Amino acid sequence: MKTILKGSESEVVINTEGPVVIIGESINPTRRKKLVSTLSERNFEVVYDLATSQIEAGADVLDVNVGFPGVDDAKLLPETVMAIQEKYDVPLCIDSPNPYAIEAALKVINGKCLINSVNGEEKSLDAILPLAKEHNAVVIGLVMDDNGITHDPEQRLRIAEKILNRAVKIGICEEDVVIDPLAMAVSAVPDAGAVTLETIRLVSTRLGLNITMGASNISFGLPIRGVLNSSFMAMAIMNGLSCPITNPVLVTSAIRATDLLLGRDDYAMRYIEHYKSRL
Repeated sequence: MKTILKGSESEVVINTEGPVVIIGESINPTRRKKLVSTLSERNFEVVYDLATSQIEAGADVLDVNVGFPGVDDAKLLPETVMAIQEKYDVPLCIDSPNPYAIEAALKVINGKCLINSVNGEEKSLDAILPLAKEHNAVVIGLVMDDNGITHDPEQRLRIAEKILNRAVKIGICEEDVVIDPLAMAVSAVPDAGAVTLETIRLVSTRLGLNITMGASNISFGLPIRGVLNSSFMAMAIMNGLSCPITNPVLVTSAIRATDLLLGRDDYAMRYIEHYKSRL
């Protein structure tokens, strides 16, 4: 299945058959004090630096999150989107728990973007899916609902089916629903990695949808996180992950290697190109 995202003129195709599309995660104020302070002043220089470094490292799409305590993200998110679009022609993933901020950003988006995100809660489905339909956006569906987060992969699959069915019912194409199977910290939940991998496999084989996730969540609280993240990334791609939200500076090499080993990179051209870009 192919999911198409667009910038002003650019186009990115997310394909369940690969190669992997990278959504850069770094435009996010969490643990980035300088980004918080500059965004508060409507200074976008740090945003530009993060966008440039991610694109150069292999990001195909940029996730944009401006959430921090006290922010009016219904104003700041569209302002940040416009600032990015003035300098970069790359599809965006607008990321906020606030439906009003999502709606405001959708009104200024060039092209076709991702919405991060909807979930199986009724209030979320009612708030976000109509916005995705109205603005012809692709929506990420988190496999949680009014009962919270389940650790049963089959139940996560059922939530994914619920989100897909509700989206299709209001006229959203099934290829415009991307599922997030929820990657949680193995330091807190020992079988979290296995549950997520099985959820990816089930969604991939039974629904055939493209799959994303916050890939670095798995290693939270543990040392040498890069080793865990790269290992988990390879396993997740093998099971059906097609567009992770991650830091391309840290994991693009592992992603290019995995695509190559899965036969998705003829004559290792993308792998070699990435290697040369790092010299």
